[in-house]
Amino acid sequence: MIDELLATLTRLADAFAWPWWLLALPLPLLARWLLPAARGTGAALQVPYGERLQRVAAAGRRGSVGGRTGLLLWLGWILLCVAAARPQQLGEPVQPPQVARDLMLALDLSASMREPDMDLGGRSVDRLTAAKAVLADFLDRRGGDRVGLIVFGRRAYALTPLTLDLDSVREQLNDSVIGLAGQETAIGDAIALAVKRLKSRPAEQRVLVLLTDGVNTAGLLEPAKAAQIARAEGVRVHTIAFGGEGSLSFFGLPMPMPGAGDEIDEPGLRAIAKTTGGRFFRARDTSQLVDIYAEIDRIEPIRQPGQALRPRIERYHWPLSAALACALLAFAWPRRRLA
Repeated sequence: MIDELLATLTRLADAFAWPWWLLALPLPLLARWLLPAARGTGAALQVPYGERLQRVAAAGRRGSVGGRTGLLLWLGWILLCVAAARPQQLGEPVQPPQVARDLMLALDLSASMREPDMDLGGRSVDRLTAAKAVLADFLDRRGGDRVGLIVFGRRAYALTPLTLDLDSVREQLNDSVIGLAGQETAIGDAIALAVKRLKSRPAEQRVLVLLTDGVNTAGLLEPAKAAQIARAEGVRVHTIAFGGEGSLSFFGLPMPMPGAGDEIDEPGLRAIAKTTGGRFFRARDTSQLVDIYAEIDRIEPIRQPGQALRPRIERYHWPLSAALACALLAFAWPRRRLA
């Protein structure tokens, strides 16, 4: 019984935006009780026809607060309190479209990412530091997107699943260090792991962005075979070959090493992108990497239904109009009787 009463009160409270205004309903009774009408002890002035005047005054009091007029006034007050409480009605469920996408990021943490041949803010940094800075900026623009993070070296590991909590993705990215997944490069295993994580998503939303600076030297699956699996599962793979020409420190000064960039398997990465319907990018410095992620950002986002909402429709004008009608009737009723 108590549970049913509580449920009824909850539904009643949900029907009004400001239900506490209903507490004003007994105010006229409280005012009449606390402020009783003054009663005289005797006649202060003797006039002719006094009894007749008293009868007319009594009839006026009865017509103003009693009978139908009093009922109209009370009904108008109740309706006015209900209008002040703002009654609302739930409309039909609406699912507004939400522009978003699902992205899996795969980052190479092999030993070659330690190469200090990148420029970031006027200082020389290693490839991983430069990649982290660009990826952090990329994540700052991913509001509303689901992003997951995979790192790979000798093996591939999923640090975060697809999630809207981009702060967690950013923290895991910042904590990633070279050698965390081993010193080698398992590109095929990274693609296979991303495919496994993306299988539960709608086909048009399965996207992997893979960044590496080397060739496949470890893992159980060859990149070409992993690309075929990705194509069969509808996963588009955008590959980024990242790295400069390499450098050699000579008395503290970085010296370029011609031919070091040839260690990147550009043909293999290009084939992966072509097989899966993605795009291949080549970044030799930080600015090119920024442009590449900006280009990925311009990929047409997926329009998907958002969370279903039931809009609240205001209905306070109904009791307010009825209260105004009651007030007009209460004002006109005694005049009609006198007429």
